[in-house]
Amino acid sequence: MGGGAATLALLALAAAVAGLFGGPVLALAVFAAGVLLTYAFHLRNVQRLAEWTHEPVGTPVPSARGIWGRAFSDLQRRSRLAYDVRERLSASLERFREASQAMPDGTLYLSAGDRIEWMNHKAEQHFGLDAVRDRGVAVTKLVRQPEFVRFLHAGDYADPLMLQSDRRPGLTMMIQIVPFGDEQKMIVSRDISQLERLETMRRDFVGNVSHEMRTPLTVVIGFLETLVDGLEDFRPDEVKRYLRLALEQSVRMETLIEDLLTLSALETGAPAPAEERVAVGPLVQDVAEDARLLSAGRHEVGLDIATGDEDAFLFGSAKELRSAFTNLASNAVRYTPAGGKIRLSWRRIDAGAEFAVEDDGIGVEPQHIHRLTERFYRVDRGRSRETGGTGLGLAIVKHILSRHDAELRIESVYGRGSRFSACFPAARLVPPAPRRTRK
Repeated sequence: MGGGAATLALLALAAAVAGLFGGPVLALAVFAAGVLLTYAFHLRNVQRLAEWTHEPVGTPVPSARGIWGRAFSDLQRRSRLAYDVRERLSASLERFREASQAMPDGTLYLSAGDRIEWMNHKAEQHFGLDAVRDRGVAVTKLVRQPEFVRFLHAGDYADPLMLQSDRRPGLTMMIQIVPFGDEQKMIVSRDISQLERLETMRRDFVGNVSHEMRTPLTVVIGFLETLVDGLEDFRPDEVKRYLRLALEQSVRMETLIEDLLTLSALETGAPAPAEERVAVGPLVQDVAEDARLLSAGRHEVGLDIATGDEDAFLFGSAKELRSAFTNLASNAVRYTPAGGKIRLSWRRIDAGAEFAVEDDGIGVEPQHIHRLTERFYRVDRGRSRETGGTGLGLAIVKHILSRHDAELRIESVYGRGSRFSACFPAARLVPPAPRRTRK
């Protein structure tokens, strides 16, 4: 029997008993009072239920007796299950947002009408937006670049959009759009500025190599064609002269290829040669002698090793260090007019030790100094070719010194000379081996 039927039966029984003792009027009054009390009981529980629905999620359901107790108990169980599901979904959403914030790419969600629903920090940076302030605003009202607007409205998202940011100079983005749900979209933005710079460097590198190889190759081909077409028309001394010039250009191409291979090995992180104790005194003396030979008596080349540093040792690759030091010295010879002075030096400094090459040559203007270590960058291309430079020497020096934890420092005054120094940390200095004494 249901709860309502049981209540009516009890009320009828109470009214019958009252009728036996007080007549029909008392029976009717008892029955009416019972109905009113029952109604008030149910009304109060309905009111408590209505009040509970306005409480925060997770608030316990009111307690009650009888049928309302069972109803509230069922509601409490269902409420607890719904609350647990809500908590799990909330935790999953939070983990998803944390993961999205940690992504290296920008993520932007749009609702119907392309209104901003949510974005991570990277998307804020890429598009210059604010996740709180701009929520609910149509993205095209904030990102107004015509290429982006056309891409968003076109509906064809098979190929990504390459976009140069108009808010952050130098930022290039690859943008992809993924439609989902009910007119919703996910915009993924990736910073490809470094890739663009690398691609530009690659194109420049290929162009520079082609240009540098074409010039001497053209000279060689020209001389050979001249000799092949009319060898009998030239005197032996003229033939030798042409062949000697062709040989010089061939040697130049060989030098360029060797420098390219060296630089490629350094830039691609090829394993460094086995490090050893390198005696600095003999090394810089050999470098100074090479500079004198390259100068052929046109310059005054001096060497200064600080007192007490004659027996200094460096921990590193003798081959690479010689290459770096020789490049610095040969550059000084090439860019110092005849009669100039060049001084090589080795000394200890507060931070470690320094190999330096000073000259009183043509110097470098300030705007060029920070670019001198770029591949093929030359302040004076014509003079560099005349002196046999490849434009790769300082780039090689920079990488070799980096592998030895050292730093290249450049000081120059245009028209007065330059100073190039390789500064090594104290950790690279090795105490000289103890001398054995005869017993």
